[in-house]
Amino acid sequence: MTNPPAAESDRPLIIVTNDDGYDAPGLLALAGALKDLADLAVIAPDHNWSATGHSRTLFAPIHTREVLLADGTPALATSGSPADCVALGLLGLTPRPPDLVVSGINGGANVGHDLTYSGTVAGAREGAIHGVPAIAASLDVKGPAEFGTAARVVARLVARLLANLPKRMTLLNVNVPAIPEDEIRGLQVTRIGERIYRDVLLRREDPRGQPYYWIGGDPPTGVAAPGTDIGALAAGYVSVTPLLLDPTDYPRLDQLATLL
Repeated sequence: MTNPPAAESDRPLIIVTNDDGYDAPGLLALAGALKDLADLAVIAPDHNWSATGHSRTLFAPIHTREVLLADGTPALATSGSPADCVALGLLGLTPRPPDLVVSGINGGANVGHDLTYSGTVAGAREGAIHGVPAIAASLDVKGPAEFGTAARVVARLVARLLANLPKRMTLLNVNVPAIPEDEIRGLQVTRIGERIYRDVLLRREDPRGQPYYWIGGDPPTGVAAPGTDIGALAAGYVSVTPLLLDPTDYPRLDQLATLL
């Protein structure tokens, strides 16, 4: 990586990644907002990996190349997924162990069931799997101006976290409403809400008459219930949702045991 953070630096080290690709405006805004807080190791995909979930490359090589973001920030572009990018850093491509992983800023909210699909969340989750505190950050609607607002919001949250890094692993999913900064009403700690998808299977035929398919449909909506990530965004708040790696349905353990 061009001009990597020095191994002897006393500043925190943050791995920065995303799922939209290294040339995405959200990554540029995020790196710009974080560079005064810590040394950065920007490791991002060389193409879009949206909605790929927590995919890892195990049966093919992962290629890398040195690139510069639009503002001159050095970065490493890889052929791998967001989770691959973070794993590469954690397994040796950073000069020292990172203190934090930040993934984003995604163009489009990652709320409710989106977390299953999201490459942005997967990048942060990979850090958490390795015991490194991590944040996934998304903006409710794409827009160049709003990315700057979202990046400043995330940077303030990162500054708080770096000042008091938790002893236990932390994984936070952050969603910022796409409204002017002075209209944001604050932060809300939330649970995930109910996402409503309107997917439609579209059938087409190629010039040889062979069928192929698109999964289309209207954009998803959600139930804006109080206390949820969807509800917070609808009310003009930044949603901060703490996530666990353990998906076990504990209340069902005893019930299931009686059936087996």
